[in-house]
Amino acid sequence: MVMEANPSNPDSRSPAHPDPDEDSTRGVGAAGVIERTRARTHRPKAWAFLALLGPGVIASISGNDSGGMMSYAMTGATFGISFFLPLLFLLAPIGYTMQEMSMRLSAVTHREYRELVLRRFGRFWSGFSVSALAGGNLLYLITEFAGMTTGLTLIGLPLWLADAVSLVFVCLITLLMGYRQKERFSLVISALNIVFIVVAFLTHPDASSIAAAFSTWPRISWNAGGNGMPVFIMATVGNCMAPFMLFFQSSASIDRRMTESDLRSGRADISIGAVLQPVFGAAAMLCGAAVCGKIAHLSSAGPADLVSALIRVTGRWGGALFAIGLFNAGWLSAITISLSTAYTVSGAFGWRRSLRRTVSEEPRFYALYYVSLLIAALIILIPGLPLGMLSVFTQIIVSMLFIPDLAFLVVLTSDRKIMGDHSNPVWKQAMGWGIVVVFAIASVVTIGAGVW
Repeated sequence: MVMEANPSNPDSRSPAHPDPDEDSTRGVGAAGVIERTRARTHRPKAWAFLALLGPGVIASISGNDSGGMMSYAMTGATFGISFFLPLLFLLAPIGYTMQEMSMRLSAVTHREYRELVLRRFGRFWSGFSVSALAGGNLLYLITEFAGMTTGLTLIGLPLWLADAVSLVFVCLITLLMGYRQKERFSLVISALNIVFIVVAFLTHPDASSIAAAFSTWPRISWNAGGNGMPVFIMATVGNCMAPFMLFFQSSASIDRRMTESDLRSGRADISIGAVLQPVFGAAAMLCGAAVCGKIAHLSSAGPADLVSALIRVTGRWGGALFAIGLFNAGWLSAITISLSTAYTVSGAFGWRRSLRRTVSEEPRFYALYYVSLLIAALIILIPGLPLGMLSVFTQIIVSMLFIPDLAFLVVLTSDRKIMGDHSNPVWKQAMGWGIVVVFAIASVVTIGAGVW
């Protein structure tokens, strides 16, 4: 039997079930919203498709955050057009599998992932999971502000003002919009990632080199050091599935009031995101490949150095569009990452948490959101930060911390006492554990290469 919420326990009161008069869609789930959309429009197919889009697409594209896109571009700038391109697409099923498990877990149990970890594995592992998320998210947020400030400094703003403008942009989203408006606006921001594809075409990449990368067996070097292949392989693996994606997917599924009847639409949402994520990532990697060998002291280079090199290859428009893409990626991801921190930490303390309520109704939830952003915005002002390689090493560090959560997710979604008929079949259990092993091996190899 599927686990039911305990009404007598305040923490078990799902944020997906706020006051009855709060929203007219209460109880209908995402599938019900789609049916209502079909009934209210003369373009049912188009609107039904748009209604599918939600946390899955937002989380996946947020995985291509400013730091992630910088990491992809740094990979391209270091190795050119190489086996990292097909690696992006080979890793796409990892992101889909883990996000689908997270969505299904919350839709079936009506509980957040964090709460289920606490119940099943105890306070130590729950505390470790929440602490690792909060610490990792802070690293992510630093790279988001690095990306957002790059474009603004290139148009002449001083760093402190560009930083302040970026902070205000991210904060205004939660102040001025309701839940559905926030979700739709985030989807619009996600679509703007297309600028990376435009810039990739402006670099005129060699088609034969791309074909060779996809059709020939790669030659992998295991040289140690900050610019060695193991470092970038681990960073690429980490980019495909970040901790905040799992936590955001879980909390957003609850906040969206998804139920078992919404699993099909939820999977479609995640599938779309899983396809778009490597496409945009590959575009950023091709942009970096265009300046391979053209940036001095690459290991200490930052986003501005990469944009300047792109201007020499593509002209001012190419560099400007890439900077816009970094701002856009950082904007969307800063929202998603800080919300995952606010949701999870609020839940750990038993505080009410939902984007469906205002700042005055849930001050502690929103305070966590704004404070995490403010801390990252202040850190970015520290002189001399190696922002380019920080983006790479952030993916590595957080990926290593993420391994226990991946294992917990597989265990929870495989438990029939929790999931009922929606528990993982044997093949999905095997795939889930295979992903855990991939992350573990990549971590060990990266550490081993660095020590050696």
